[in-house]
Amino acid sequence: MQQSDKQHQQFTPQDVEIISKETLFQGFFRMVKYRFKHKLFEGGWSEPLEREMFERGHAAAMLPYDPISDQVVIIEQIRVGALEHRSPWQLEIVAGMIDRDEKAEDVVRREAIEEAGIDVGLLEKVTSYYPSSGGCSEMLDVYVGQVDASTAHGVHGLDYEGEDIKVHVISRQQAYQWVVDGKFENGASIIALQWLELNHQRLKEEWNK
Repeated sequence: MQQSDKQHQQFTPQDVEIISKETLFQGFFRMVKYRFKHKLFEGGWSEPLEREMFERGHAAAMLPYDPISDQVVIIEQIRVGALEHRSPWQLEIVAGMIDRDEKAEDVVRREAIEEAGIDVGLLEKVTSYYPSSGGCSEMLDVYVGQVDASTAHGVHGLDYEGEDIKVHVISRQQAYQWVVDGKFENGASIIALQWLELNHQRLKEEWNK
């Protein structure tokens, strides 16, 4: 194989050999340990590697956007991952885990009601991505959804899940400025707001017909 061909070579799952998979912890989430080897870019195979992985299923997130008022709905809640950092209360878009045999679109519609008290009209898919593929199997589907921002207010969440979620309605311009200023520390929120900044004019034209 020529050097240029190697540079453009694409590996597939067949280029990985899983030697063993061990469950280390099983609770609401699961921790597993893989022992595996894989083909190398310059040819041959790697030595056996051991990696722990956090397995938490897949999730969906949505940025609620009102194309008439040009406003977005943002939620705020305490997050254990940020508990000892500078901002335990995180600004985010609505999101939830996808149950078995459930569609991502249904999840974001349900979560919009539970977390922000709003109904969602049209949906547009932004992307799917791994938030942290170095140690977590989760795949996140991201959407922007059409809403009436005037119906969003108050505090929401499910009591039996210990949720205490505050709703914020802000202009699209202000939300994007918060991205620039680093006020958002949640990847899906940053991606969705950056996407909206590039596509809001098209959504206004399409969703306001």
